[in-house]
Amino acid sequence: MARPRDIERGSPPLEPDRTTLVDPGGGIINCKRGFAAVAEKIVFDPDRSTTIYRRFDKLSARNLLFYQAELAELEELQDKYDEEDCNEKDAISKECQRDWLELKKRATEGREREKARFGLCMEIREKVERYHAALGAHQILLNSQLPSQSTVTAMRNWFLNINEETQKPGISQLWGASEKIYDDINDLVALHAPPDQDRLSTFIQNSFGIFFMTSRPENGQAIISHRRLSRFVTILSTILASVLLFGAIISLYIVKNQNALLGMVSGWTVLFAACVGLLTNAKRDQVFAGTAAYAAVLVVFVSGNLAGPSTCTCIGA
Repeated sequence: MARPRDIERGSPPLEPDRTTLVDPGGGIINCKRGFAAVAEKIVFDPDRSTTIYRRFDKLSARNLLFYQAELAELEELQDKYDEEDCNEKDAISKECQRDWLELKKRATEGREREKARFGLCMEIREKVERYHAALGAHQILLNSQLPSQSTVTAMRNWFLNINEETQKPGISQLWGASEKIYDDINDLVALHAPPDQDRLSTFIQNSFGIFFMTSRPENGQAIISHRRLSRFVTILSTILASVLLFGAIISLYIVKNQNALLGMVSGWTVLFAACVGLLTNAKRDQVFAGTAAYAAVLVVFVSGNLAGPSTCTCIGA
């Protein structure tokens, strides 16, 4: 039985330029290549983490500039018409400046002056709508999450059929300019980024991803299940949070020396801040707030212990 191929690590498929399937008799059928193979690879991952496409930032920027330049010309023409209308003495023209239906009517009748202005209105409306739609779409793409480096590397290795031993590319899945689609990660967008992509999840995926693989027998490939990874990270985070809280309380309860207690409070607080700052995507204000709350709990606990039991003796009358 052929060993599973790791899609997340980018191991090459059984055939460099084809997607492998299994027929009912158990034999392997090499039947898909090119766009069909790439499309099947993209939808192969049930977590859809491989739905990665080019953003074409440079072309999008140029397209927006073209729209902007075109609208600037239309705006200048509109200003020219407005200036002419200010000096217009014709009664019909004055009416058309105030009544939209009259302007539309006169333009439909073929009156050249109103026809030109009505046509400009329609052209501006169409161009502005397209321009705003392009701006909105580009903004969404720029604010979208980048795909993970490991997934891009895996897709690129598979796409270029990079040999695991020599690290040399083989026959690309697509030819021509499409061979470079995975070269620049900053120009890529993940349509469905895996949830909980914090530093801890990324570290575990890159270092211990082999323990979260699931394979599909129909094509001999394996993928990292982000659902399993997310579940494990959640459990690990819960355990780590419990250790940081109860471990600190127990150790502070055992130690009686005041200087040692203050040092341990500082140490546990630094450890907590390091875990929150390095293993999560918490922002600076969240790190400060969480660390302050954690330190406050420890200080209250230590203060109660330092106060000790009451030594006051009450004497009855």
